Amino acid sequence: MTETRGTARRATPEDAEELIRLRQVMLDSYGGKAADTGWQPAAAATLRTRLAERGEELAAFVVDRPGGGLAACAVGTVDYRLGGPGDPDGVSGYVFSVATDPDRRRRGHSRACMDGLLGWFRERGVDKVNLRASPQAEPLYVSLGFVRTPDPAMRLALRDPAPA
Repeated sequence: MTETRGTARRATPEDAEELIRLRQVMLDSYGGKAADTGWQPAAAATLRTRLAERGEELAAFVVDRPGGGLAACAVGTVDYRLGGPGDPDGVSGYVFSVATDPDRRRRGHSRACMDGLLGWFRERGVDKVNLRASPQAEPLYVSLGFVRTPDPAMRLALRDPAPA
C-alpha cells in the first residue's frame, strides 16, 4: 500500500450519483464497459431516498477521493426471511456493491468501506452476511472471514427489462 486506507464514512443522499458511478465501475469490471446507462437516473433517485431515510435496511460506506467525489464504496442491505434451522430469526446481511476507482486501488479503501458496513450489520444484530465475489475481490473477502457456500444462485426475471 502506498498510503493509509483512508477513513470510511456513512454515505449521505448527496453521495447517490457517485455511488451509482462506482456501481458502474464494478459492473464494467465484470464484463467490459456496458453501453446501457439508462438505469442510472432512476437508481440514483431511489438510492438518494433510501439514504435519506437512514433506516435499518440499507447502508453505504464510502471513502472520499482527494479533490472531490468518492474513491470507493460498499453498499448492503439487511434481509428478512422466514427463519429455519440454524437461522431462527431469518435475518441476514447482503453486500451488493463494492467498488474502488481503478486509480485508487490497492490502498485499503474497499477494506475500510467493508469494515464500516460489517460494523453496521453487527449493530443490527445480523449474524451472517452474504455476497457474490469476483475473482479479483475474493482475497479481500477471504481476509475478512468470508467463505464459499455450496448453494448455487438462480434468478427469475418477473418482467422484461426496460428497453434501452
